[in-house]
Amino acid sequence: MSGSLPFYQKHHRHYDRGYRSRETESAISQYQQSSSSYTKSTKGLRAATYTALDESRLSPLPKRAKPTYLAMDKENQIIGYVVPIFRGSREFESGLSDTEEVRAKESAGYLARRDLFSSGMESERTEHKSRRTIMRESAERISLSKRIHENEEYHKRLNEDSLMHTPEFVIRPRSHTVWEKQCVRLHCTISGWPEPRIVWYKNNVSIDPMANPGKYKVVSSYNVHSLEINRCDFDDTAQYRVSAMNSKGEISALASVVVKRFKGEIDESLPSPRLQNRKFGFEAPCLEYGVKFETHIVEKFGVSFGREGETLSLGCSVIIYPSLQRFQPEIEWYRDDKLLMPSKWVQTHWSGDRATLTLTHLNKEDEGLYTLRVITKSGFETHSAYVFVRDADADVAGAPCAPLDVYCQEANKDYVIVTWKQPAVDGGSAILGYFVDRCEVGTTHWAQCNDTPVKFARFPVTGLVEGRSYMFRVRAVNKAGMSRPSRVSEPVAAMDPADRARKGASAPWTGQIIVTEEEPVEGVVPGRPGELTVNEATKNYVVLSWKPPGEKGHEGVMYYVEKCVSGTDSWQRVNTDIPVKSPRFALFDLAEGKSYRFRVRCCNSAGVGEPSEPTEAITVGDKLDIPSAPGRVVPTRNTDTSVVVSWEASRDAKELVGYYIESSIAGSNTWEPCNNKPVKGTRFICHGLTTGERYVFHVRAVNAAGISECSQESEAIEVKAAIASPAPPFGITVLESVRDSMVLAWKQPTFIGGADITGYFVDYREVIGGVPGKWHEANIKSVSERAYRISELKENMLYQFQVRAANMAGVGIPSLPSDVFKCEEWTIAVPGPPHDLQIQEVRKDSLVLLWKPPVYQGRDAVNGYYIDIKEAEADFEMWRGVNEKATNKAFMKIKNLKEGESYVFRVRAQNKAGVGKASEQTEPVEAVTKPGTAEIVVNVDDDGVISLNFECSKLTADSKFVWSKNYKEMEETGCMTFETKGNKSKAIFNTPSEDDLGIYSCVVTHTDGVSASYTLTEEGLKDLLKISHEHKFPIIPLKTELAVELLEKGRVRFWLQAEKISANGKVEYVFNDNMISQGEKYKMNFDKNTGIIEMFIESLGKEDEGTFTFQLQDGKATNQSSLVLIGDVFKQLQKESEFQRKEWHRKQGPHFVEYLSYEVTPECCVRLKCKVGNMKKDSVALWYKDGREIKVSEKLDFSEGVLTLEITQISKKDAGIYEVVLKDDRGKDSSTLNLTDQGFKDLMNQVFSVIANSSTPLKIQSTEEGIRLYSFVSYYNDELHVTWHHKEAAIAFTERIKSGVVGEQLWLQISEPTEKDKGKYAIEFFDGKGGLRRTVELAGQAFDDAYAEFQRLKAAAIAERNRARVAGGLPDVVTIQEGKSLNLTCDIWGDPMPEVTWLKNEREMVSDDHYILKFESGKFASFTITSVNTADSGKYSILVKNKYGTESGDFTLKVTESMGDFGVISYLADVDGNVTVGPSTPASTCHSAKQAPPTPTPPKPKSATPIPKNQTPITPTPSTPVTPNPPTPISMTPIPKNPSPVTPNPPTPTSVTPIPQNPTPVTPNPPTPTSMTPVAQNRTPVTSNPPTSMTPIPQNPTPVTLTPESQTPATIPTAPTPQPSTPTPDKKSKNEAKDDKGKATMQKDSVNLNQPAEEGEAVEAATTEATPSVTSISDPAPEPNPEESTSVPETANEE
Repeated sequence: MSGSLPFYQKHHRHYDRGYRSRETESAISQYQQSSSSYTKSTKGLRAATYTALDESRLSPLPKRAKPTYLAMDKENQIIGYVVPIFRGSREFESGLSDTEEVRAKESAGYLARRDLFSSGMESERTEHKSRRTIMRESAERISLSKRIHENEEYHKRLNEDSLMHTPEFVIRPRSHTVWEKQCVRLHCTISGWPEPRIVWYKNNVSIDPMANPGKYKVVSSYNVHSLEINRCDFDDTAQYRVSAMNSKGEISALASVVVKRFKGEIDESLPSPRLQNRKFGFEAPCLEYGVKFETHIVEKFGVSFGREGETLSLGCSVIIYPSLQRFQPEIEWYRDDKLLMPSKWVQTHWSGDRATLTLTHLNKEDEGLYTLRVITKSGFETHSAYVFVRDADADVAGAPCAPLDVYCQEANKDYVIVTWKQPAVDGGSAILGYFVDRCEVGTTHWAQCNDTPVKFARFPVTGLVEGRSYMFRVRAVNKAGMSRPSRVSEPVAAMDPADRARKGASAPWTGQIIVTEEEPVEGVVPGRPGELTVNEATKNYVVLSWKPPGEKGHEGVMYYVEKCVSGTDSWQRVNTDIPVKSPRFALFDLAEGKSYRFRVRCCNSAGVGEPSEPTEAITVGDKLDIPSAPGRVVPTRNTDTSVVVSWEASRDAKELVGYYIESSIAGSNTWEPCNNKPVKGTRFICHGLTTGERYVFHVRAVNAAGISECSQESEAIEVKAAIASPAPPFGITVLESVRDSMVLAWKQPTFIGGADITGYFVDYREVIGGVPGKWHEANIKSVSERAYRISELKENMLYQFQVRAANMAGVGIPSLPSDVFKCEEWTIAVPGPPHDLQIQEVRKDSLVLLWKPPVYQGRDAVNGYYIDIKEAEADFEMWRGVNEKATNKAFMKIKNLKEGESYVFRVRAQNKAGVGKASEQTEPVEAVTKPGTAEIVVNVDDDGVISLNFECSKLTADSKFVWSKNYKEMEETGCMTFETKGNKSKAIFNTPSEDDLGIYSCVVTHTDGVSASYTLTEEGLKDLLKISHEHKFPIIPLKTELAVELLEKGRVRFWLQAEKISANGKVEYVFNDNMISQGEKYKMNFDKNTGIIEMFIESLGKEDEGTFTFQLQDGKATNQSSLVLIGDVFKQLQKESEFQRKEWHRKQGPHFVEYLSYEVTPECCVRLKCKVGNMKKDSVALWYKDGREIKVSEKLDFSEGVLTLEITQISKKDAGIYEVVLKDDRGKDSSTLNLTDQGFKDLMNQVFSVIANSSTPLKIQSTEEGIRLYSFVSYYNDELHVTWHHKEAAIAFTERIKSGVVGEQLWLQISEPTEKDKGKYAIEFFDGKGGLRRTVELAGQAFDDAYAEFQRLKAAAIAERNRARVAGGLPDVVTIQEGKSLNLTCDIWGDPMPEVTWLKNEREMVSDDHYILKFESGKFASFTITSVNTADSGKYSILVKNKYGTESGDFTLKVTESMGDFGVISYLADVDGNVTVGPSTPASTCHSAKQAPPTPTPPKPKSATPIPKNQTPITPTPSTPVTPNPPTPISMTPIPKNPSPVTPNPPTPTSVTPIPQNPTPVTPNPPTPTSMTPVAQNRTPVTSNPPTSMTPIPQNPTPVTLTPESQTPATIPTAPTPQPSTPTPDKKSKNEAKDDKGKATMQKDSVNLNQPAEEGEAVEAATTEATPSVTSISDPAPEPNPEESTSVPETANEE
């Protein structure tokens, strides 16, 4: 334990920080920072920090950093504090020591650590220390940490678990051989403790699944570890190693993976993928409860073509057997092996049997190879086809097509690099460059980013706003014009990559990402940026990148970029206006060909830091060259519409994007693009060509710098289906050997090249001493059989053979050399091996095996064969026999196969000497019935001709139908004839006989083994001959057999119908073997047109029990049908006939078609209804309930034949037995409906169901008392049972939680809600069945919003209820004579009691002898002026205030000079709405109410006041005398707090409306011209509740009662004014408005108190009139004074 690392840490690069304590890491890091330039140290120190110090020597820090206990990240950001002493001592403190000596050591260690930590903290406070001191302290900390670690390891060994052991393999990984594009999974089981760490290696290089997402998947679960390699390619062929390591040791195991490539390179021809178990990766048949799913993709989509902007759909029908609704497949779509996800461009749909992919708006980005993968529990099936997208027409003729694949990379705070791919079509002239546009997400405004076009397909966009998201598009331009824009890129956010990683990689579609920074630290100037490099340099721009400075504090930094021409020292700042925020920057406007150096400075609020180290000299120019032209282009035939084009790759091409292929009809020189999206391979299938045309091709390479020159043109090739030479044969065996010859046999090639094999060529060579010689041809002319005798061989010589197959395309490559065979005489007694084994008619449980007899018979002839079978993957010992008894036929149908299993077969021949050598085994064949498999169908036509019919849906152009009998090909003879039309073939028996018995089979060539057979047995032949005879000698076909039915009146009808019968047809009617004929009892009818034969009997009697038969004859065709009516069948028919006769008699009078029933309407009305028939005018329908007649209010209508009775608002009283009686002179019928007990319950439950279904969803409403949940129903019934639930439990109602019904609203009130009231609420309607429940979630944001609204309403209600206010009592204007006393009183309200302040002309008043201000009982405020003088004129206000609010009331006081009493009082309103109390005549001289008002005369001296344009005359009350009132002071009476509004009525000029004692305020309306109506006599003063006390003032003999503003008019006793003023006609009150209907309106209150009222004068009020005229109460008043003004009172109707 001298400090050396454990063995499992020495030799592994991946061991670094995982086994170290955090304290040791921190100490080593500090040591690196403080002493990296010093390499000399103690031996123990070097041993402990070897690894870390090596790293520090590679990149020493330029400055010496003082020791610190701050934890720093990679960018030197403070992330916390490191306390290495106490964290490292957990095991010391845990009490592992069990001796006092150890405990003493622990205590000493603790003290030493504490002292070291204290000294460490003091070193933080010390500003100046030498490097030697810092090194020593750091070394001590490292040494102490090392001792702590050693001590921990020591105690671990003292308590080492006995279960710890090195890793061991329970199951080792095994090697695999797979096809391309298949998945493979290596798995193993490893035990060990501690749990080992597992690492997978490929060719000794560790595999990182994150480096290749989707390629590798590493799974570890319960000691089972697996590595999955997805979609293997040829490069995955390698040796894989799994390494398991723990503290006890390490162990490894190897496994190889071989990926085989199909030679034809045709994806569709690849074998189906093996079934995979998704959990552990081993091959397994599957699955869910033993079910194996068969997946077949039919109706496949093919190669598709579309144009930009169009919509394209791809679809396949999928058949999965067995079809289980519970298990649905997983549907995946791929484009160029990349999984497609649904988006606005791509939509997928799975209907249960069809998978569809829809490309909603095609763009060139959508071009590619599309693959459908259907995944089930048993595996997966795929289908692929290419989709081509053509360019849309350009907006400008000759303009290029749009670029494609716009992508954003290196996004940062204020810039992003946009890349794209050049289009394949340039419009006829070279593309001059590209323009990049940007658009902020959430807007539709596109801004161009570059002023001049750029040719490089990559451009840095700067000037972005940090935090915002952008989309980009690119347009190409040539001399003809601009292309259409490309498809927009995905949104990208302009923000720091670290912020993006924290917030999420994807940019939002709308809005702005807000990036916040911490508060800056003042006084910290940032350091130098580091690692300044040139990322990209073109002739248009240069992109720089650097790392932020290590010393920048908490404040964010920005950067200034400077440039300098090489060879000078003149630095020029590039971004002088705005510093950049990102550690990236793109420089433009550089001179091409010049060399520059660059450097960067950091800046913040504290200042600008030192510059970074300058870069090397960079010459401005494109560093990436346009690729060279591709090499030789070779086209080859593929299909009728496609050609395979291959080419040599461009040499030395950098950053190659792909290739564009163009085609042209030979000689036309018109080139069309074959692909609009670059392909990366060197082979491409060009589709959409015209069959029979000759095409030439050339290829261009593409990278970011541009598109290369075209390659040389290929040779012209005609488009037609390709025919290739066949693949080599295989399985060469020797069938017979003699002294100088040998008979060989072989198997047909797996791929015949699209044409029939015309023959085979055999070669041989001698093998001497193990060395093969030269090949020699065995046959010059090809042999058609797969067996051939090679002669002229040498006896006892060793030979090898090879075979080549030939077709019309040529001779294929030879097979692999066979085994070495010796040419010698066979003398064995048993026969040789059979050969040429073939398999036909493969089904899920059977197949047919055919073979040819052995060439070598042995001593005796072959007398039988044995067939052996085994599973394809089973061992050799698993061969078993199919037949126990030898068969003498050269074929056998093998049954009882297991579906989905693969089998191989072999055959052995026998003779009398025994069983010979087995044949070569067949290729594996899977027992499965392929989709579309058809069988041979036997048919007998109308002429009795028997034929075998077979149909093939997979027919090719070269396919043929081959018919065989007993598996020997037949030719047309006199017995058999063959017909083939399209995809159907027919074998016709001319003269069927027993000689035709046997097995008939049909094989379709050039298919994947389409074949079927039919065994014609003796029984089958007899059935066919019988059917043939029936066809030759037909019978009369019957549509229906003899049947019976009942008609009205109980008549019985016997009938049948013949399909076809001629006019010569005859019928005989038989009953109990006796002929019957038409007469009184039997009525017959025979309709030869329809073939219906009928016989009628009026009624059935006992004598009619028996058998009825109809016998038909039409020429030589006959037929008959019988019906047996005996026993219970006859009795039931007789009973039903009698009932029908009685029913007919009932229907002769009024009767019920449908008996009485009920229905509930959506309006919850119960409608009793019945349908009646055969009614006439005098028919009567009577309704009864419980025996009592119901008087129906409406006249019954029989026109529609329905009687109804509606019961609205049904209740228990409506329960009973309802009856409807129909009667007239023809008869009577009745119908009864029982609506009692259960019947009434069922009816009410249906009503409740209608009510429940009409209920609205539960809503949440906040009130000032709490939260209310409510629902509306169309109708509410008291019998409705409703239950409220909270959290699925019924609610127990309390004073706080109540429910109720208001109208059609059902509500639940939660007063003062709390957190416990959160949850799900439901109202449940009971309807006798399942009921109906409406729910609402009162939780989360919904509860918070409702509760906040409740608090607001509650606070607002309290404030509104308690705020200070002037309840009423003050007028707007008061006019009074000088010397009078004025007393005004008003109500005050407020809680707490408000403060009352009186103001005069906006100045506060103080109560004195002249102004008496009182506030009594906290409710009544009074204002009194003892003796009014002119100085008291002005504006007065009362101001009331408490904590809930303030309110004021204003009135204006006008004081006039004292004048004499003229005895007449007039009330006039001027245009400003003020009432003037003027002189009038005594009341006794008033005009009659019906008398017309006097016509006004022109103004004269001392005459009446002229009538303004908008004034209304005052109509006096003639009948009621005026009773004088005793003198009382003028008092202002407040109106009650909450007066009930009254809608005013239109006034009548001739009527007088008295004012009640407690007037009710009216609803104010817009003002209209005013008229004054005299007040009724004996009126008492108007008072409010509570009444206001009246203070008597001698000078004012008449009381005045004023109402609050906008309420009712004031009642004011006044004296005539000597000189009333004349209102100006053109001045209109702001409250004045017209009312065409004469409705009374209210205006501002006004009081004129110019004269004291005498005894006998009436108190008058003002009302509105429609006619602007004046009516005097008495003689004309004295001449008014035009200089005085009047005030307009507020007017309203009086109650």
